[in-house]
Amino acid sequence: MPRHFYQRHIAKEREAFVFPFLRENDVVWEQMIWRTIDIREKFNHFFYYPTERRGVEGRRNFAYVVWDAVVAGEIPIYEDDELKIPLDNEAFVERFTRADTIILEIVDDDENYEYKTVLVPKEFLSDEMLQIRLKESWYIDKQVTEQNIRILSLCLTKELYKEHDGDLDYIGTAEMFWIPMQSPQVRRLMVRNEATWEQNIAHQPSWEDIFINRMFNSYITRFSNRFNRSILDYLTGTEAIWESERIESELLDISQDMWEY
Repeated sequence: MPRHFYQRHIAKEREAFVFPFLRENDVVWEQMIWRTIDIREKFNHFFYYPTERRGVEGRRNFAYVVWDAVVAGEIPIYEDDELKIPLDNEAFVERFTRADTIILEIVDDDENYEYKTVLVPKEFLSDEMLQIRLKESWYIDKQVTEQNIRILSLCLTKELYKEHDGDLDYIGTAEMFWIPMQSPQVRRLMVRNEATWEQNIAHQPSWEDIFINRMFNSYITRFSNRFNRSILDYLTGTEAIWESERIESELLDISQDMWEY
């Protein structure tokens, strides 16, 4: 039974946009930027929803789109943002979903106690992936005299908690893996899967559209510097937020300032 009154197949047939060839001599300025997308922020909720594992109306949330491709071996994954240390997809998935051993205390009606060791399989849950990290190149191409951005790699992160006195205490955020956003396999995945954009469900943006057109809110956590440090290494709290906003503003001003005479 079709799930719609007309067939929808355009998204599954789309091809990724081909970036123009770029020569090294044409790049007159470049800066590496690391940023974080917090999908708990209201504007970024389309990354988080739908929460259903199989999706809604053929659309899955971003974490499941990436994870299902990793499980199927359709995209490469790496341990680091420089994409120098490849990971084996099958081994990573097996390690991530490996069952935990727990001991259950079983009490019968006569208050006899029995202890039983059981294996509890783990599964990938998208609601634990609340941040997305990006590594970007901001550069100026002298042939077109404009500033451009290329997202080089993307990382899913997992929220970590520790049980203490019956409560779960947040202990940090761990990087799961990095994917090469410039690879043909990843770009094909992004362009053929749609986000859930409520304004017009007939024409939903692909994940490729989301990233190329910068349709998300984020904040800068690091920029290339001689100390190889992130903003949180030298500032905290409100000052770190101001520093992130300052860097963002400077990046947007560089293109205009460079071509002024």
